[in-house]
Amino acid sequence: MLEIRIHGRGGQGVVTAAELLSIAAFREGQYAQAFPSFGSERMGAPVVSFCRLDAAPIRLREPIVRPDMIVVQDPTLLASADVFSGLADDGWLLVNSSRGFGELGLGEWVSRFPPGHARCLPASELARQHLGRPLPGAPLLGGLAGLTGVVQLASIAAAIRERFDGAVADRNVAAAEAAYALTRGEA
Repeated sequence: MLEIRIHGRGGQGVVTAAELLSIAAFREGQYAQAFPSFGSERMGAPVVSFCRLDAAPIRLREPIVRPDMIVVQDPTLLASADVFSGLADDGWLLVNSSRGFGELGLGEWVSRFPPGHARCLPASELARQHLGRPLPGAPLLGGLAGLTGVVQLASIAAAIRERFDGAVADRNVAAAEAAYALTRGEA
């Protein structure tokens, strides 16, 4: 079973990102589960969303405490919350930032990961380019697909098109594709 934890703030699409990831995995024949955890339901409050993927039915229903992957949608949470809790040394880390891990004060810490398992991605900037708003969910999903291969980009695009219509879907898919290309070194 693959367990993914997504950290962000209310209004950034943290819950939607987990749902889209689970839909993409389901489209590929995997079993998937997505659910959120948040305190006060207000814009800007810290939010955590969880996603589990497996080839077999998933019976667990509790929060993920030992994730295989962590996605951080809001880098301001790096200083205020223990977003890395439970992440193993061979895990995966994707952080929404145009700055590198060294600039974020995490250079030494991420050096413990295998090569290619930790990445900063300017998801908010990609979202501004393609969506006109700093909503990092779709770019981070594209980046996650490019970084880990846990799902295919085509499945992410199909999940986005299933959730959104017309130009909104097109712009989100374009943002995901740009992030995928960037993480794969194709941009």
